[in-house]
Amino acid sequence: MDERVAIYIDGSNLYHALRDEIGRTDLNISEFAHKLTGERKLYRIYYYNVLQDPGRYPDASKEQQEFLSILRSVPYLEVRLGTMKLTQGAPVEKGVDVMLATDMLHFAWDDLYDVAILVSGDGDFVYVLQAVKNKGKHVEVAYVESHTSKDLLEIADVRHPMDKNFFQDLWWGRGRSQRRRSRGRGRGAAPSGGEKAGQAAS
Repeated sequence: MDERVAIYIDGSNLYHALRDEIGRTDLNISEFAHKLTGERKLYRIYYYNVLQDPGRYPDASKEQQEFLSILRSVPYLEVRLGTMKLTQGAPVEKGVDVMLATDMLHFAWDDLYDVAILVSGDGDFVYVLQAVKNKGKHVEVAYVESHTSKDLLEIADVRHPMDKNFFQDLWWGRGRSQRRRSRGRGRGAAPSGGEKAGQAAS
C-alpha cells in the first residue's frame, strides 16, 4: 500500500526562511509539495498563516488575498488562517500553531495519513511530532537550517534540508514549474514579491 502523506506548512516560518536565506519567496507551492511527497501518495496539503488586517495594512492585505486566491486553486490544499493581535504595540500571531498541531494530531488519530511532513523550523512543534510518532505515524521535517530548532530535527524520522539547490526548479513560472504548468497541473505559487502580505512576527 502506498504511504499517504499529509503536508503541514507553517507559512510565516517558511516565508521568513525563504526571504532571509534564499533571497526570494515566489515559491510554487504545488511543485514544492510534490517534491516533498516524491513517489508516495499525497493526501492533502495544509497551509497556515495569519490574516492581515485590511484597516491597518491595506496593501499587505490586498497582496495576501491575491496570494491566497492562488493557493486555493491548488488541488488538495486547504488554507487555515489565524489572526494577528497587537501585544504591547507589536504584532503577534494568534491561533496558527494551535490549528496546525490540532490538525496534525486529529488526522493521525483518525488514520488519515501515514507520514506527516512539517514545513517549519519552530521548536514548539516538537511535542506534537512526538505524539504523532507515538500513534505509529512517521514524521518528516522540511527546514532551512538557520531557521530551525535543533530539538525539532532530533525528533524527525526524516529530514529535508532546504537550500538554494533544493528550490532551484520550484520558483513560479521558471524551469520545471513552467513546463508542468503547461501540462495542466494546478497553480500554486506566490506572485512575484512573495508572501509579503502573509508575514507575521515569528
